Amino acid sequence: MTAIHPQPRPHSRIRWRTPITMVILLGILAGGGWWGWKSLINSSAEPTCVEQKLANNRLVPKQVVLNVYNGGARAGSAQRVADALKKRGFNIGKVSNEPKGNKVDVAELRGVAANSPELTLVAGQLNQKAVPVADGRTDHTVDLVIGAGFGSVRLKGIPSVQVAPGTNVCLPVIHTPQPIPSGQNPN
Repeated sequence: MTAIHPQPRPHSRIRWRTPITMVILLGILAGGGWWGWKSLINSSAEPTCVEQKLANNRLVPKQVVLNVYNGGARAGSAQRVADALKKRGFNIGKVSNEPKGNKVDVAELRGVAANSPELTLVAGQLNQKAVPVADGRTDHTVDLVIGAGFGSVRLKGIPSVQVAPGTNVCLPVIHTPQPIPSGQNPN
């Protein structure tokens, strides 16, 4: 007489190496897809600025693209300054908080070079002296960062800046919104 012995349960071994490898590979694939899509969307084949000679050797506000950032001032200050400078003819690009989160005491002007004509023209609109910062940007836009100590723009700013005769100035490409033809979907 033999007794029936219960059979031992098989040990269930979960093999984790394969699922972990698949998750890592899916993460790499998703990251590569996201990077490729962002590169495709943000790529620009257009020039960032156009070399040209100025009429009467003068740079005027309508030829300058200006971004106004709040770097520690009260909420809404950047928008008020941008509105005032837009009335003077400047092309306003972005109005926002300072992109890197830096705080500024009074005002800071960022552009291609500290002595560039576009920075001089914007500085001529301000009551306080702004610290010029040369960042070597290729599009020749100007960033005005206002801080807690910033008061206001001048009642009457300088209307233009003189440049040397025969000098080519790289002016930013100004995109004007095009109207959508009747009957076409904007999307």
